[in-house]
Amino acid sequence: MVKKIVLLFAALGLIIGVLSGCGSSKSSGGSKDYTPKKLLIGFVPSSNADTLEARAKPLAKLLQKRLGIPVKVTVTTDYNSIVEAMGHNKMDIGFLPPTDYVLAHDKGYADVLLQAERFGVNPKDGKSTNEKVDYYYSGMLVRNDSGIKSIKDLKGKKIGWQDTTSTAGYVFPAVTMKEAGIDPQKDVTGVTLQGHDKGVLGVLNKDVDAAPVFIDARNIVAAEYPDVFKDTHFVFQTAKIPNDTISVRPDMSSKWKKKISDAFVDIGNDPEGNKIIMSIYTHSGYAKSKDSNFDTVRDYNKKIQEVGK
Repeated sequence: MVKKIVLLFAALGLIIGVLSGCGSSKSSGGSKDYTPKKLLIGFVPSSNADTLEARAKPLAKLLQKRLGIPVKVTVTTDYNSIVEAMGHNKMDIGFLPPTDYVLAHDKGYADVLLQAERFGVNPKDGKSTNEKVDYYYSGMLVRNDSGIKSIKDLKGKKIGWQDTTSTAGYVFPAVTMKEAGIDPQKDVTGVTLQGHDKGVLGVLNKDVDAAPVFIDARNIVAAEYPDVFKDTHFVFQTAKIPNDTISVRPDMSSKWKKKISDAFVDIGNDPEGNKIIMSIYTHSGYAKSKDSNFDTVRDYNKKIQEVGK
């Protein structure tokens, strides 16, 4: 597993060269007084990639208004490219999920500013609660007519995984399976899907027997497939996963870290801004965060390295 991730990171050298930004040296070990003249923010789609950039551009305008400098958004195909770009000072801010944030921080490539807040979700019907939380769950989605009643029943089945660094789409559910005695590499046939909506649709269309997705992922396709909640269920649910981060390159000055953090919190509390961030990643707001919030993710990352051995 480690070798696979290292190879993924190495392959991104070609991508880094085309990303625009300021500076050229790695962030790790550098000074802490970088003052941006413009900001480049990286996103990766959790659903339809074609619409994410259009949804993110209004967020850039709100940030630009509050920060007083140009803000540009860029959408990449995977989080590794954002991590490497931040590490080489080619990107200033990344919307990084927990596993990718930990990998980036431990390499000296990113510092966490904020965690996203979302409304809690009832896993049975996908409906939101009134409580804002800084965590979420992943679950293994199956069709009701699949005959899969427990984790043990996943043995020999076809699983639609997300990328191997995906917290909800691979790491946490894979470790959950391993701890239940089912090796998520040796005991199943795995295929890689791009986006949690693709995981839900893969299950619905019987292209895969099961797919790990974040608990409210079915809401993404519910308008087009209104029977998705009636026809599917989660065969298991993972432990709590810390919500996604807004992370910055480590050499950003303390003054600008605070300015950026305050701007995002302000946008989340503004009705217009709240609609925008909800449309991008279903965020309902942002709360200050710290690196120790992600120690549980580090624990799971260690466990995932034992998978397949």
